[in-house]
Amino acid sequence: MSTLKSNVIEPATGTTLSLGAVGDNVTVSADSIQTNLYKDAGANTIFQSDGAGTLSNLNSGLSAAGPKLIQSQTTSGSSGVAFTTGIDSTYDRYMFMFFNINVSTDTAYFTFQTSTDSGSSYGIACTNSFYEAHHYYDWSTGTGLAYDGSRDSHQSTSYILLTTHLDNGATTGCGGILYLYAPSSATYVKHWFARTGQQYYLPTSALDVHTAGYFNSTSAINAVNFKTDSGTFDGTIKLYGVV
Repeated sequence: MSTLKSNVIEPATGTTLSLGAVGDNVTVSADSIQTNLYKDAGANTIFQSDGAGTLSNLNSGLSAAGPKLIQSQTTSGSSGVAFTTGIDSTYDRYMFMFFNINVSTDTAYFTFQTSTDSGSSYGIACTNSFYEAHHYYDWSTGTGLAYDGSRDSHQSTSYILLTTHLDNGATTGCGGILYLYAPSSATYVKHWFARTGQQYYLPTSALDVHTAGYFNSTSAINAVNFKTDSGTFDGTIKLYGVV
């Protein structure tokens, strides 16, 4: 067997280089192909990398079912975190997950609102419900489940509450999930629901907060903003598209 050693092999003419003939097997040793763009014989992209290990384009046939990460933002001492790109007609359901939300002010609420002008303004009229289960930290029988009419909204353009009063202790805060359905619809209002786990301010309690509603607009919602009603917050918020 002969050995050919070369740093570069290029086609004699054109831009296509053929290795072997039809039906031949071409063997390449492990991890020796390095390319940022891989296409099949029909010029369909199989995958594309940015050259730093991140896939920027992946054929849908290789994409598994489930949430697709679109964007992640981690903040410290922020007055608000806005998602102004990535919310479009690509998916019928979008999911936000928020982690370790720690507020600077005792009794602050964690809230959100939406926009139809890519974040130039926020304040789409919303109607929603709000109920919670609680368990006191130092009182084993201090439990309850109740609807909270003081924290719901009726055609309100204010920011929507995802929590009750939060504690600003160094190890406290909240985490949760928010689903937004068919935000690009030009026919229907935009439904959503959220569930948040939090530590309540006083008396110290574990709370399971459920809230759901709809934004009363048939215009496409294309931006979402999260903030506290007072002070600032730290934490991470991730946006996913859900197949």
